Amino acid sequence: MSDLDEAKVSLAREDCARFQETFKKIEDEVHKFIVGQNQVVAGVLTALFTGGHALLEGVPGIGKTMLIRTLGRVLDLSFSRIQFTPDMLPADILGSHVLEETAPGKQEVVFRRGPIVANLVLADEINRATPKTQAALLEAMQEKQITVGRETMALPDPFVVLATQNPVEQEGTYPLPEAQVDRFLLKILVDYPREEEYHLILERTTEGKEPEVGRAASPEDVLWMRKTALSVPVPEHVRSYAIRLVMATQPGSPYATAETNRFVELGASPRGVQGLVLSGKVLALRDGRTSVACKDIEEAALPVLRHRILLGYEARAEGMDPDRLIRGVLAAVPKTEA
Repeated sequence: MSDLDEAKVSLAREDCARFQETFKKIEDEVHKFIVGQNQVVAGVLTALFTGGHALLEGVPGIGKTMLIRTLGRVLDLSFSRIQFTPDMLPADILGSHVLEETAPGKQEVVFRRGPIVANLVLADEINRATPKTQAALLEAMQEKQITVGRETMALPDPFVVLATQNPVEQEGTYPLPEAQVDRFLLKILVDYPREEEYHLILERTTEGKEPEVGRAASPEDVLWMRKTALSVPVPEHVRSYAIRLVMATQPGSPYATAETNRFVELGASPRGVQGLVLSGKVLALRDGRTSVACKDIEEAALPVLRHRILLGYEARAEGMDPDRLIRGVLAAVPKTEA
């Protein structure tokens, strides 16, 4: 190995160690306030460090809002919460031009920014908004900018939308179309706490023992971690594994399982492969490795693919869900070797 190659390897290891240390510091600081939900916290951080957005699904009252607000404090990021309702308009999210009095007897039209202009945006119960309002949010997510009238404004960097939806109460909702759900990098399921975690929750919320949460990283650190994650190499056999997993969710493909051909109407799109690889890069660095392994792709499979698979009527009739189908795909597709 040449001196130049050795220097590159040494630098990659240093970056990996710094990434892993910072990731752990952020997790530890968040968990001072948030009890349990390890997979949820890791998933939200994965979305943040890949530059993607996440859809969180869970019943109300299990700490989704508190998690995002706490993360904003730990990373010194601006936080905004949008509570979606059926009567909300795009201007309520993006902002609008208003007539303001700038001096006695003098008025001027100015642009008043909406709540979308923040580093961390919690889009609470996104499926309660009308399709027109949902589309305005999703366009901002895609373009990282907003346009109102003739004025265009770049959104702050980093910018992450963490949307929530209630999986139970569907009355008065407008479910996101498949093409729009596909824009979320991850879909994270937020479950109930375990029994022992309820005791800690009560201590922190009913006995005046709320812990102090400090800053574990800065917005500049977040941007550095994104850049570092993008530079992580992905071996050819790992890419092949990710591609075959996604193709195995597509009916009629060479890798489709019997369950895929029977139950799936639409499989994961190419965004699924991108999501697997990007998430795998963050997971590799989190675990202290300088390249992506098949086990990283496997760990990312459920949150990356579960919202990208459309099941047919027969699947619902027989109790098949996306997670069960993905686990079958993981069992059927062999891990390729280097």
